[in-house]
Amino acid sequence: MSSVTTLTPPAADLDLAGRKRRSLIIVMCCTVIGAIAQVLLKFGAGHLSNPSLWQAAKGIFTNPYLFFGYACYGIFAALLVIALRDGELSLLYPVIALNYAWVSILSVLIFHERMNALKIAGVTVIIIGVAVLGRGGSKK
Repeated sequence: MSSVTTLTPPAADLDLAGRKRRSLIIVMCCTVIGAIAQVLLKFGAGHLSNPSLWQAAKGIFTNPYLFFGYACYGIFAALLVIALRDGELSLLYPVIALNYAWVSILSVLIFHERMNALKIAGVTVIIIGVAVLGRGGSKK
């Protein structure tokens, strides 16, 4: 009687790995959506005549930039719930820090803000930190 050794994991392990990978991809998309939301809120804030709390609250329904910015946050939250179902919170949540990197890049491209050496270093540290955390995820 011979023993057959398989090098591929069982189907359940492949399915779990695929779901975890999908969760990570969803959260990466969330970071882009969150950055777009920030840009829309910045545009919307610039169109408020009197930026009081009341005007900002009213602007959510009357200012298309604010409306779609907050709608992006709603999509962000819904996708995050889906991602967290199968992913590791300790891995996925730090990925959200990439929002800061995207917002910094979009601020330069859209609002022509300047990036100094400290901002560039900060964005670099965030990206490296997320990469290190990603490498440290469990292998289960």
